[in-house]
Amino acid sequence: MKILSNILLFVSVFFIGGFTIDTPAPYKIGDKATDFKLKSVDGKMYSMSDFKTANGFIIVFTCNHCPFAVKYEDRINALAKKYKPQGYILLAINPNDPAVQPADSFELMKVRAKEKGFAFPYLFDDGQKIYPQYGATKTPHIFLLDKNLIVKYIGAIDDNVDSASEVKVKYLENAIAALESGKTPSPETTKAIGCSIKVKK
Repeated sequence: MKILSNILLFVSVFFIGGFTIDTPAPYKIGDKATDFKLKSVDGKMYSMSDFKTANGFIIVFTCNHCPFAVKYEDRINALAKKYKPQGYILLAINPNDPAVQPADSFELMKVRAKEKGFAFPYLFDDGQKIYPQYGATKTPHIFLLDKNLIVKYIGAIDDNVDSASEVKVKYLENAIAALESGKTPSPETTKAIGCSIKVKK
């Protein structure tokens, strides 16, 4: 009877533990982000550690094809140009699997970056290893980090997807202003509006 009990226990542990998927918990406000090393459309590899004097990082999960991402392209480009002189480095990451969404292939990323004149590294999350660490679910999805890589803001860029001219609240810019003045961003999180990240099933 004891042997049978031990066998049943072993089988239970195997089926419960053996098939558990080890998914990292998404970042929360106050978490420290781990660095990454990803290939950009310019052929170079980029890490946050490359920017020794940065005051912070604007990590944008975005892509080529998503209509929401497309509507934000010019605004993202403007943010990169505005905040780089202030020491905030914008790094855009395409998290989509091109086998699921061919429009988001690395080759087409290069085409899009050239067409739009991107003023920031446009990186490819090859193997989809980085976006789950952050907990990104949409394109676009924003993560603002301070110089110590502590997550300070998560969510949307602003409150109007359709028109930059009709934006009433600039969530990301307000969060950066708060950091610059030594304050806590308010709000610290907002709802990211965009397309779901494309993952091979």
